[in-house]
Amino acid sequence: MDEKTLMAGLEELAEKAGVDVRYERMAGDVAFYPGGFCKVKGKPVIIINSRITGKERLQILARALKGFDLRDTYIKPAVREFLEKQN
Repeated sequence: MDEKTLMAGLEELAEKAGVDVRYERMAGDVAFYPGGFCKVKGKPVIIINSRITGKERLQILARALKGFDLRDTYIKPAVREFLEKQN
C-alpha cells in the first residue's frame, strides 16, 4: 500500500475512533516537535507537525492510534499490519 493510501486509511480509522487529526505548522519552542495525541477542550486530537516527512506523519498517527481500543473497529488489513509494526 502506498504512503498516501495508508495515510488515508489511518485518518479514516481516527475518524471511526472519534479522534480529530490536525496538521499544524509548529513554530517557536515546539518547531521540531513531530506531534502526537492530546486533548483540546476535552476532545481527543492528534496534532501532526506539517513540516515532517510523510513517513514520519504515518508513524506519529499510527503510534497515537495504538493508544485507543480498536478491537471492535474494522481495520483494513494493510493498515492493521502497519499499526502492528509500530512500536
